[in-house]
Amino acid sequence: MKKHFFAIAVVLAMTSPAWADEEPSRRLADAANVFAEIMHTPDKGIPHDLLDHASCIAIVPGMKKAGFIVGAKYGKGYVTCRTHAGWSAPATIRIEGGSLGFQIGATETDVVLLIRNHRGMERLLSDQFTLGGDASVAAGPVGRDATAQTDAMMNAEILAWSRSRGLFAGISLDGATLRQDVDDNEKLYGRRLDNREILTNGVPPPPAADRLLAELNRRSPNKE
Repeated sequence: MKKHFFAIAVVLAMTSPAWADEEPSRRLADAANVFAEIMHTPDKGIPHDLLDHASCIAIVPGMKKAGFIVGAKYGKGYVTCRTHAGWSAPATIRIEGGSLGFQIGATETDVVLLIRNHRGMERLLSDQFTLGGDASVAAGPVGRDATAQTDAMMNAEILAWSRSRGLFAGISLDGATLRQDVDDNEKLYGRRLDNREILTNGVPPPPAADRLLAELNRRSPNKE
């Protein structure tokens, strides 16, 4: 019985404010670092052809994963989408999920999601959706190109990668929930904005987003 109470405490702790006390501007800097470091090694990064054809990208630096019988994961990050003028101002997202099984320990994992088409983008613009349920998701390939694509990968609306302890690889995030975080948007923009307004209405980005957007526009500029 004590073990079950401990497991519940772990899951609750991961969704408490103590797990989300980073300031949004610091998290934006972390997201820029994650993207720059991953793309710095072409043979081990996200294939450029997939990035160049993506509608949006989401980066969650330091997603927490912990478990004792009951596992849980929680993280905050940012999503930005292509516009006619380049990548949009970033909007805040939260990713949450759980799993059952024999597990123990805690880790931090950087997560990158590529939203590949308009249908996936529409899912992203909703208040929340479930990966693998409301939107199809597949583990993304690693390397200079996407020649190793499978049928599942070709048909997926979202491709997912993770980086933990220096290892970068595609992952499955089936069952995780992704939702907008209006409170953190307010901290960044000084007013309450939902993600649809930020990503589609030309909201000016905050100064804290300059490096992330510069990295994205340098690595994958619009080709119009």
